[in-house]
Amino acid sequence: MFTHTSCKNAPTYIDCRRPIGFPRVRSTLMDFLTCKVMRAAGLEAFDNIAGGETAGIPFAALVAERMGLPMSYVRKKPKGHGRTAQIEGAMEEGDRVLLVEDMTTDGGSKLNFVNAIRATGATCGHTAVIFYYDIFDHAIPTLNANGIELHWLTTWADVIAEARRGGDFAEATLKDVERILHTPEDWRAERGLE
Repeated sequence: MFTHTSCKNAPTYIDCRRPIGFPRVRSTLMDFLTCKVMRAAGLEAFDNIAGGETAGIPFAALVAERMGLPMSYVRKKPKGHGRTAQIEGAMEEGDRVLLVEDMTTDGGSKLNFVNAIRATGATCGHTAVIFYYDIFDHAIPTLNANGIELHWLTTWADVIAEARRGGDFAEATLKDVERILHTPEDWRAERGLE
């Protein structure tokens, strides 16, 4: 069992930090993510790329390099010394910022990072991730209600479809995983978990 950033327990976990150690894989992923964001938002839609502490930082740097833009990073909370900054880097008031992260489950941490960006006087209406769980019905509506569009490369549905195509898992196992993913709250309630 795993505990996600959202503090919710789940039997599944995707580690999007691992691709950082594989140059060809990470380069391909960042090419795809950059193209996806630019296609959806426009070629000149951003002035700054921000990464969320910690997994978003290397991916933001790679996207910023591809887009030829300054890069910043956002801490989960302001540091307790020095300038007590929550944001480090070249972010300026009025900048249009793209938040880059490794993944999102229910969107909660994205809202925290975006609120910190907006507190600087910059705007942030887009966030891009490698992996989006796509199992919590409220994630996209909550982000959209806060003026944030989510861009992603892959979801659990894609992983299961590929597992099914590859024939590496029994169909009963895949159906059980799908059931858990489609009703994560039921799975947690059956086990007395939050």
